[in-house]
Amino acid sequence: INFRGVGESVKANVLLTCIEVTGLAIIIIAGVWAIGGGQGDASRLVEITPSGESALGPWLAITTAISLAFFAMVGFEDSVNMAEETKDPVKIFPRAMLLGMALAGTIYVIVAIISSMLLPANVLGEAGSGALLAVLEVSAPGFPLQLFAAIGLLAVINSALINMLMASRLLYGMANERVLPSVFATVHPTRRTPWVSILFSSAIAYILVVSADLSVLGGTTALLLLIVFTIVNIAVLVLRKHKVEHKHFRAPTWAPVLGVFLCGFLATPLSGRPLTQFLVA
Repeated sequence: INFRGVGESVKANVLLTCIEVTGLAIIIIAGVWAIGGGQGDASRLVEITPSGESALGPWLAITTAISLAFFAMVGFEDSVNMAEETKDPVKIFPRAMLLGMALAGTIYVIVAIISSMLLPANVLGEAGSGALLAVLEVSAPGFPLQLFAAIGLLAVINSALINMLMASRLLYGMANERVLPSVFATVHPTRRTPWVSILFSSAIAYILVVSADLSVLGGTTALLLLIVFTIVNIAVLVLRKHKVEHKHFRAPTWAPVLGVFLCGFLATPLSGRPLTQFLVA
């Protein structure tokens, strides 16, 4: 699908996203129904059980959770690689990205609140990747779990498709800027897609998936992105010294400054977890 073109990839992504959102909507509707029936325990929302006896235990527990939850927002930063595909990127892209992040964040928070009210944190932790299945078993016992598992599988496919789409275009763009060898900028004569970059990024992804532990990949990705975002926010402030004539988006100064401190803090052991532990989150 990635090789065929952006149009086909985006259409497939929209379809899979609708299916994915349907799955989350099922969790939310069933959860609200169960909580309304008296199954939920709101006191769990303020329970914090940190490891160790440090006075900063609750604070470190929260910052550690934020560092790991950062992985849930992976992908939005990749969308900038597709900005040139829009008709008016200066106007459309910032709005689309910020609105998308707001909607996704809202859905994630609602799902987290419902899950925490229906099941204790230790039960959710032990369930691992099947946490939402456990929530559904409690909130809607009669719902076919195989169907929800299939929705989850399609959600994984959706994430893979969109990330491979963005990764290949990132390599293509870097090749055009002569940061990478020009071969990565090779475009297929009929499909007009960067087929070399697509094959290379897909091969790297395949090797990582079959050779590394997924939890290690997730923790490492979140850590590296926090470091990258710290540098990017610094770059935003530095690049403002260079004046350009064309119209461009300008973020309020407090946003990159806050981003530098927050991302930098979460990327260090000060957030509550040594780097060695963070890599195997």
